[in-house]
Amino acid sequence: MKKKKTVLIKPVLCVLCIGVCTLLLWRFGSQAPEVFASVAVKSAQLYLPNAAVNLKSESEKTDKAQATEKAVAKVEKAEKEKTDGAANTSSLSDTPEDIAALMKEAKQQSKNDKKDGSISEWQYTDEGVTDKFGAVKVKNVNKTGINIEKLLEQKADLSVSGDKPSVLIFHTHTTETYQLVDRDFYPTNNVTRSEDEGRNMVRIGKAVCEQLEKAGIGYIHDTKIHDKRYTGAYDNSRETAVEYLKKYPSIQVVLDVHRDAIERTDGTKIRPVAEINGKKAAQIMIISGCQEEGNGLTDFPDWKQNLVFALQLQKIAEESFEGLMRPLYFCPRMYNMNLTHCSLLLEIGSDSNTLEQAEYSGQCIGNALAKLLKNYTEE
Repeated sequence: MKKKKTVLIKPVLCVLCIGVCTLLLWRFGSQAPEVFASVAVKSAQLYLPNAAVNLKSESEKTDKAQATEKAVAKVEKAEKEKTDGAANTSSLSDTPEDIAALMKEAKQQSKNDKKDGSISEWQYTDEGVTDKFGAVKVKNVNKTGINIEKLLEQKADLSVSGDKPSVLIFHTHTTETYQLVDRDFYPTNNVTRSEDEGRNMVRIGKAVCEQLEKAGIGYIHDTKIHDKRYTGAYDNSRETAVEYLKKYPSIQVVLDVHRDAIERTDGTKIRPVAEINGKKAAQIMIISGCQEEGNGLTDFPDWKQNLVFALQLQKIAEESFEGLMRPLYFCPRMYNMNLTHCSLLLEIGSDSNTLEQAEYSGQCIGNALAKLLKNYTEE
C-alpha cells in the first residue's frame, strides 16, 4: 500500500510543478526568472535552514576577507609612502660635492682670518608669534586679523600641469651669499655678496629646482643678476618676472628666493638654524603681504590668495621638516607678490649661515613645495 502511494505522489508533484510554472509564466512573463529564484531561495530557507545559513555565513566571510585585504593594502600603501618619504628626505642631507669643495678650500685659506664680530646660533620658535594653529605660526604686523584654521580650509587658486612650467624662481638680490666656514665669528674680510653662481642665491634656487624636477613639476629658474645696484633691484626683477609670465602663461607660482641678515645692536650676527635628520639647516621665513587701509598699497587687492598658499606651504614644510620654518611674516609689503595668486618671498637663512646649511634648506623647502603642488596637479 505504501509503495502505491509513493508511485502516485511523483506524477502528482510533476503535474503540480508544471501547473505552477505555467501560472507563473502567464502571470509574471519576463519576470519569471526572478520569481523562480525568489521561490527557490525561500524554499531553501524553509526546508534547508542550515544550508541557507551556511551560504550566508560563507558570503559574509568572503565580504569580511575582502574588506580586511583592502584595509591591509591601504595600511601597506601608507607605510610605503611614509618609508619612501623618509628615505627621500633623509637623502637631502648629503652635502653636494661642489659645496664640499668650496668649504674645504675656504677652511684652508681662512686660518689667519681676524675676528670682526661674533656669530650666535639661534632657533626661532615663538618669537613675535601672534597667531598659531597646529604647526603653523604667524607673525602678523598688519591691522588685519587672520584665522589660520579657516584659511587652511580654503583651496589655493592653483592648477598645476605636468608638461608646462608652473613655477618661476628668481632672485631680486641675486648676489646675496653665505659663510663658507662654520665658526662662531665673522672675519674682517667677510664676504656677503658675490656674482659667483656657485655660492650666491642662484645656488640655493638650484637646490629648490632639483626637488621640483624629481617630482616632475615644470619650472623656470632665472639666474639674472638684478642687484648690480641695490636700489631698483625689485623693479629689475619685476621686469624679468613679467617677461616670463607673458611667455609662459602656465606659470602660477612665483618665488623670489633671498637670504636674510640678522644682527643685534652689539654687532653680533644671528645664524638661524634647526637640526633636521642630524644636520644643521638654515631656518626659512616666508613673507606674505597685505593691502589694507592706510598702508599705502593700492595694487594688491588679491593678497589673501597669496596668504592661503603661503600658509599651506608653511604647514607642509614644518610638518615634513620640524623646526625648518621661522614664523611666517605677514606684513604690509608687496615685494612683487601681486604678480600671481601664488607669489611669495622666501628668506633662506641669513648671511651668517653656511652655504651648506642654506643649500640643505633649499632642498627641504623644494621638497615641501613639490608635495604641495602635487595636491594641485591635473590628472
